[in-house]
Amino acid sequence: MIFPSNRVRIMVATKPVDFRKGHDGLAALVKNELRKDPFTGTVFVFRSRRSDRLKLIYWDGSGLVMTYKRLEDHAFTWPDIRDGLMSLTHAQFEALFAGLDWRRVRAITARAPETVE
Repeated sequence: MIFPSNRVRIMVATKPVDFRKGHDGLAALVKNELRKDPFTGTVFVFRSRRSDRLKLIYWDGSGLVMTYKRLEDHAFTWPDIRDGLMSLTHAQFEALFAGLDWRRVRAITARAPETVE
């Protein structure tokens, strides 16, 4: 999948959306309901009522990119349904997109070296 760098923010809309919405409809939802700017480069992930589908949109600097994925035999692991957004790390998003349980992904804490040789 073509995807922006690890430095991009990933936000998940926790409430299911109407999957008939396209680029403009999802961008309007981000701006009007979630109160965020869809043109900052942040990746916004949306779920369908059936938890087997997801859409994501992000601004890549030259246009609005939308990706759609449907799992054939399984469902995505989603947070509890409520209004609002939650943030995912890049690793958690990769797990979610692959159909894995993203809640089990933990960041490795690395400390900076004290001296350089």
